[in-house]
Amino acid sequence: MKSCALLAIVFVWTAPLATAFGRRDSAAAICDTLADFFLGAEDYPEAIRLHLQGLRRNPNSALAHYHFGFAQGMIGNRTAEVREYQRAEALGLRNWDLFLNLGLAQLENGNLDTATDSLRRAVLLGENHSDSHFNLALVYERSGMLADAEHETLAALRLSPWQPDTRNLLGVIYAREGKTVRALLVWRDLVREAPDYELARKNLTILGNQILGNQSEVGLGETAAVVPLSGRRQSH
Repeated sequence: MKSCALLAIVFVWTAPLATAFGRRDSAAAICDTLADFFLGAEDYPEAIRLHLQGLRRNPNSALAHYHFGFAQGMIGNRTAEVREYQRAEALGLRNWDLFLNLGLAQLENGNLDTATDSLRRAVLLGENHSDSHFNLALVYERSGMLADAEHETLAALRLSPWQPDTRNLLGVIYAREGKTVRALLVWRDLVREAPDYELARKNLTILGNQILGNQSEVGLGETAAVVPLSGRRQSH
């Protein structure tokens, strides 16, 4: 049976800042104000230096490990990023955006199984955040778990109905499931409502050519690229 398939999709999106760290009155939630200032200012080398100083003074600060890991990830140090997130978890931090960022870092490292586990936890802790559902849908789609991917994408859209990347992903999932008409409707509406969103236009053309028989088979490319660093969630 021929694959109903599709395209290389690159998700480029900038997530808003999150405020999901919960209570700050526990020992695990202590972090250095100046270090966090430089983190918020996107001066990551200085944020790393100051967080490292703070961790030498207070090595059991889960929040400091989280912020330290976040800064490491933003300069491309994936191993250090994952390690610090895991230390924050071991010290008791249980926030949805911690597991979201951990899952994204694991996905960028090519660890699909561990990324899936982390993103499931992000959904459990942050069920009212569309980012959690979107990224879990992303890894489900990559794993071929299309029914689960569809479920999570629809959940993300209920929370953020007009997000073009999420709508585009839904089109990909529908096409891979063989729900051609639904995929066409998703991309047609997205092209009409967001004419500058090229991925939907490209996908609509590819699927249209396949339906018309202009191409005997459309090769399946990567259906979802790794979410870039702009997809990270930051909290202070």
